[in-house]
Amino acid sequence: MSELIFFYVANILTLGGAITVVIAKNIVYAALGLFVSLIGVAGLFLMGLAQFLALAQILVYGGAIVIVILFALMLTKIEDFRELRDQTHRPIAILASVFIFVLLAASILLTEIRTTQPSEISIEKIGEMLFNQWAIPFEVASIILLIALIGAIVMVRVGQTDD
Repeated sequence: MSELIFFYVANILTLGGAITVVIAKNIVYAALGLFVSLIGVAGLFLMGLAQFLALAQILVYGGAIVIVILFALMLTKIEDFRELRDQTHRPIAILASVFIFVLLAASILLTEIRTTQPSEISIEKIGEMLFNQWAIPFEVASIILLIALIGAIVMVRVGQTDD
């Protein structure tokens, strides 16, 4: 019974946070809604006995990505991003969302569901694969993220004048 309650709480957090991201007019509230949604996804990973993925979800996405979004907001002119005022694309976004929902629902309903046995992969094995077999792609991804962060800072600084 407690697993079912935890499942519902995680789903409510995920969906509530996602809805907040979509409907929030204040971008800081949208970033916090994203954080709540990602915490809910981490809870779902915990239910699936994927503790490493849950921890990575919280640290990488829940922590780092939301912090980067908030820092980007702090480094830009706050009056430009305080509230999202442009609502002209809302009908197109709603149509695209409905289309994607119908497409996903059809693919889920028309796909045969087969279950498999979970494999026993430890955190040590993931670490060995990450730093042996996948070391170069891991480093390339980290360099790309660093370049994107530096580029964002440079783009913000170019428009500012010294006070």
